[in-house]
Amino acid sequence: MRSVLIAFVFAFLSFSASAQAAHKPVKNEYRATYSVKAEFGEVREQIKAAIANKGLKINNISYIGNMLKRTGKDLGYKKVVYKDAQAFEFCSATVSRFMMEADPHHIVFCPYVISVYELADKPGTVYVSYRRPSLVGDAKSRKTLQDVEKLLDSIIQDALSWF
Repeated sequence: MRSVLIAFVFAFLSFSASAQAAHKPVKNEYRATYSVKAEFGEVREQIKAAIANKGLKINNISYIGNMLKRTGKDLGYKKVVYKDAQAFEFCSATVSRFMMEADPHHIVFCPYVISVYELADKPGTVYVSYRRPSLVGDAKSRKTLQDVEKLLDSIIQDALSWF
Protein backbone atom coordinates (compact mmCIF):
# COMPACT_ATOMS: atom_id res chain seq x y z
CA MET A 1 0.00 0.00 0.00
CA ARG A 2 2.80 2.38 0.90
CA SER A 3 4.50 1.86 -2.49
CA VAL A 4 1.22 2.61 -4.30
CA LEU A 5 0.86 5.84 -2.33
CA ILE A 6 4.46 6.84 -3.08
CA ALA A 7 3.95 6.08 -6.78
CA PHE A 8 0.77 8.18 -6.81
CA VAL A 9 2.49 11.13 -5.12
CA PHE A 10 5.45 10.88 -7.51
CA ALA A 11 3.14 10.75 -10.54
CA PHE A 12 1.15 13.75 -9.26
CA LEU A 13 4.29 15.80 -8.63
CA SER A 14 5.69 14.88 -12.05
CA PHE A 15 2.41 15.90 -13.72
CA SER A 16 2.31 19.17 -11.76
CA ALA A 17 5.91 20.00 -12.66
CA SER A 18 5.35 19.22 -16.35
CA ALA A 19 2.13 21.28 -16.37
CA GLN A 20 3.99 24.25 -14.88
CA ALA A 21 6.87 23.83 -17.34
CA ALA A 22 4.41 23.75 -20.24
CA HIS A 23 3.17 27.24 -19.37
CA LYS A 24 6.28 29.37 -19.59
CA PRO A 25 5.78 32.83 -21.04
CA VAL A 26 7.66 34.39 -23.89
CA LYS A 27 8.84 37.70 -22.43
CA ASN A 28 10.37 40.79 -23.86
CA GLU A 29 10.86 44.23 -22.34
CA TYR A 30 7.20 45.16 -22.84
CA ARG A 31 5.02 42.08 -22.52
CA ALA A 32 4.74 38.50 -21.32
CA THR A 33 2.77 36.10 -23.52
CA TYR A 34 1.61 32.59 -22.71
CA SER A 35 0.03 30.22 -25.21
CA VAL A 36 -2.10 27.13 -24.75
CA LYS A 37 -3.90 24.72 -27.06
CA ALA A 38 -7.48 25.14 -25.84
CA GLU A 39 -10.85 26.66 -26.59
CA PHE A 40 -10.93 30.45 -26.32
CA GLY A 41 -14.05 30.45 -24.11
CA GLU A 42 -12.52 28.01 -21.64
CA VAL A 43 -9.33 30.04 -21.27
CA ARG A 44 -11.32 33.27 -20.96
CA GLU A 45 -13.45 31.81 -18.16
CA GLN A 46 -10.40 30.48 -16.31
CA ILE A 47 -8.75 33.91 -16.45
CA LYS A 48 -11.92 35.53 -15.08
CA ALA A 49 -12.08 32.92 -12.29
CA ALA A 50 -8.38 33.32 -11.44
CA ILE A 51 -8.81 37.10 -11.11
CA ALA A 52 -11.83 36.59 -8.83
CA ASN A 53 -9.98 33.93 -6.81
CA LYS A 54 -7.37 36.57 -5.91
CA GLY A 55 -10.20 38.65 -4.42
CA LEU A 56 -10.12 41.09 -7.32
CA LYS A 57 -13.00 42.51 -9.32
CA ILE A 58 -12.92 42.99 -13.08
CA ASN A 59 -13.77 46.65 -13.75
CA ASN A 60 -14.13 46.36 -17.50
CA ILE A 61 -13.98 43.86 -20.32
CA SER A 62 -12.87 45.22 -23.68
CA TYR A 63 -14.09 43.24 -26.68
CA ILE A 64 -11.16 44.14 -28.88
CA GLY A 65 -11.70 41.42 -31.48
CA ASN A 66 -15.32 42.47 -32.03
CA MET A 67 -14.34 46.14 -32.27
CA LEU A 68 -11.71 45.44 -34.94
CA LYS A 69 -14.15 43.32 -36.97
CA ARG A 70 -16.85 45.98 -36.76
CA THR A 71 -14.67 48.98 -37.49
CA GLY A 72 -12.60 47.14 -40.11
CA LYS A 73 -15.68 46.74 -42.28
CA ASP A 74 -16.55 50.43 -41.86
CA LEU A 75 -13.01 51.48 -42.77
CA GLY A 76 -12.65 49.11 -45.69
CA TYR A 77 -10.17 46.70 -44.11
CA LYS A 78 -10.69 43.05 -44.97
CA LYS A 79 -8.07 41.31 -42.82
CA VAL A 80 -9.45 39.60 -39.73
CA VAL A 81 -6.76 39.75 -37.05
CA TYR A 82 -8.42 37.80 -34.23
CA LYS A 83 -10.85 34.95 -34.10
CA ASP A 84 -11.67 36.44 -30.69
CA ALA A 85 -9.88 38.86 -28.37
CA GLN A 86 -10.83 40.31 -25.00
CA ALA A 87 -8.96 42.30 -22.37
CA PHE A 88 -9.78 42.24 -18.65
CA GLU A 89 -9.12 45.38 -16.64
CA PHE A 90 -8.80 45.18 -12.85
CA CYS A 91 -6.83 46.52 -9.92
CA SER A 92 -5.62 45.37 -6.51
CA ALA A 93 -6.18 47.68 -3.57
CA THR A 94 -3.15 46.37 -1.68
CA VAL A 95 -0.64 45.91 -4.50
CA SER A 96 -1.66 49.23 -6.07
CA ARG A 97 -1.47 51.07 -2.75
CA PHE A 98 2.10 49.89 -2.10
CA MET A 99 3.05 50.75 -5.67
CA MET A 100 1.60 54.27 -5.46
CA GLU A 101 2.88 54.94 -1.96
CA ALA A 102 6.37 54.13 -3.27
CA ASP A 103 5.83 56.61 -6.11
CA PRO A 104 2.50 58.40 -6.70
CA HIS A 105 3.39 58.72 -10.40
CA HIS A 106 3.05 54.95 -10.70
CA ILE A 107 -0.67 55.59 -11.14
CA VAL A 108 0.07 55.11 -14.86
CA PHE A 109 0.60 51.38 -14.21
CA CYS A 110 -2.95 50.94 -12.92
CA PRO A 111 -5.34 49.40 -13.84
CA TYR A 112 -3.81 46.08 -14.77
CA VAL A 113 -4.87 44.37 -17.99
CA ILE A 114 -4.70 40.75 -19.05
CA SER A 115 -5.56 40.04 -22.67
CA VAL A 116 -6.89 36.72 -23.96
CA TYR A 117 -6.92 36.20 -27.72
CA GLU A 118 -6.95 33.70 -30.53
CA LEU A 119 -5.41 34.70 -33.85
CA ALA A 120 -7.57 34.28 -36.94
CA ASP A 121 -4.73 32.53 -38.77
CA LYS A 122 -3.82 30.25 -35.80
CA PRO A 123 -7.09 28.77 -34.55
CA GLY A 124 -6.82 26.43 -31.59
CA THR A 125 -4.01 28.33 -29.87
CA VAL A 126 -5.09 30.86 -27.26
CA TYR A 127 -2.68 33.53 -26.08
CA VAL A 128 -2.75 35.25 -22.71
CA SER A 129 -0.66 38.41 -22.31
CA TYR A 130 0.00 41.31 -20.00
CA ARG A 131 2.07 44.49 -20.20
CA ARG A 132 5.17 44.23 -18.08
CA PRO A 133 5.57 47.23 -15.79
CA SER A 134 8.79 49.16 -16.35
CA LEU A 135 11.03 48.74 -13.32
CA VAL A 136 11.71 52.39 -12.57
CA GLY A 137 12.59 54.45 -9.53
CA ASP A 138 14.42 53.50 -6.36
CA ALA A 139 14.72 49.97 -4.95
CA LYS A 140 11.40 50.19 -3.07
CA SER A 141 9.62 51.43 -6.16
CA ARG A 142 11.08 48.68 -8.37
CA LYS A 143 10.08 46.04 -5.79
CA THR A 144 6.44 47.19 -5.88
CA LEU A 145 6.44 47.03 -9.68
CA GLN A 146 7.90 43.52 -9.52
CA ASP A 147 5.01 42.64 -7.19
CA VAL A 148 2.55 43.84 -9.83
CA GLU A 149 4.15 41.54 -12.38
CA LYS A 150 4.13 38.63 -9.90
CA LEU A 151 0.40 39.18 -9.38
CA LEU A 152 -0.33 39.23 -13.12
CA ASP A 153 1.84 36.19 -13.72
CA SER A 154 0.27 34.23 -10.84
CA ILE A 155 -3.24 34.89 -12.18
CA ILE A 156 -2.28 33.48 -15.57
CA GLN A 157 -0.42 30.52 -14.04
CA ASP A 158 -3.50 29.71 -11.91
CA ALA A 159 -5.80 29.92 -14.91
CA LEU A 160 -3.60 27.85 -17.21
CA SER A 161 -3.00 25.16 -14.59
CA TRP A 162 -6.34 23.70 -15.78
CA PHE A 163 -4.89 22.98 -19.23
